[in-house]
Amino acid sequence: MIRAGIVGLGRWGQSFVRSVAGNSEEIRFTAAATRTADKARAFCREHDLPLVASYQAILADPAIDAVVLATPHSQHEAQVKQAAAAGKHVLVEKPLALTRKSAEQAVAAAQQAGVVLAVGFNRRFHPSICELRKRARDGRLGTIAAMVGQHTSGTGPFLPKHEWRNSAVESPAGALTAVGVHTIDHMIELAGPVRDVHCVTERRGATQHDDTTSILLRFTNGATGLMFSSISTAPNLSLTVYGSKGLVEVSHTALQNFRFVPAPDKAPSGPVTAPPPELVEFPGFDMLHAELTAFARAIADKTPYPIPISEILHGMSVFDAIVESARTGGIVAVTG
Repeated sequence: MIRAGIVGLGRWGQSFVRSVAGNSEEIRFTAAATRTADKARAFCREHDLPLVASYQAILADPAIDAVVLATPHSQHEAQVKQAAAAGKHVLVEKPLALTRKSAEQAVAAAQQAGVVLAVGFNRRFHPSICELRKRARDGRLGTIAAMVGQHTSGTGPFLPKHEWRNSAVESPAGALTAVGVHTIDHMIELAGPVRDVHCVTERRGATQHDDTTSILLRFTNGATGLMFSSISTAPNLSLTVYGSKGLVEVSHTALQNFRFVPAPDKAPSGPVTAPPPELVEFPGFDMLHAELTAFARAIADKTPYPIPISEILHGMSVFDAIVESARTGGIVAVTG
């Protein structure tokens, strides 16, 4: 059993705790630290979770094996370095950092200390995404030509004025850090390195900073990606991957709907119509539980975490390019 400390007990930190509370034989939370302790006391009592005075108290506790960071993005590099120095394994919520350079520093510290560093792209563990990955790898999709992702939420207008997520420094390029990075992560896994990006952001519902983001990505292998994300509209999620042998669409905010449409196998004699689709549902899957379980197994079994660090770092290079494109309005090459 991996004993973990949770750092940050806002909405997402509490979600981490709930996901394995009383239903995991591989990891459990044994301590918590947060900047807003008064707001978290009732939650900690409910879950019998000791609330300690600071992150440093968690790092100093020899009974804690790992830390999970649900903290502002700008703090991740320093907190990962501190955990590595204390010999604690780390799962850090996405994005790993706010620049590729900062992410490299965090990775280097973890590798030098020999601790597991995992980044919280929990959607990679969902059965719909696993099925998409399988069909891309075994050839049933054929050559991937293009990908279209939409990921939206309605949280923007309700963020408190001084909430850290409401800061343009913590959340550059509109909805990129809140939701967009998930879609980009999927596209990188499926199509490989990105060559260049063009990003446009606007303020359409939030009051503090841009909240709506559209991105065109061109991949080294010739595929393209089109991504739209917003935090100021109705919640929605869909990822469609178009291959030479068919398309896969994953949809629903919980990713539970999987649809595969094969490409026609003969020339049409009349109007072009799609063959009957294959429809599969994967309801009720807990992505955070799966993510934490994979983290615990990587520690216990001394095996690599399933999301390669090389893809995480390339994603940070793409992140840098998107932020620069949002600032300048131009096409920006991805380096690294």
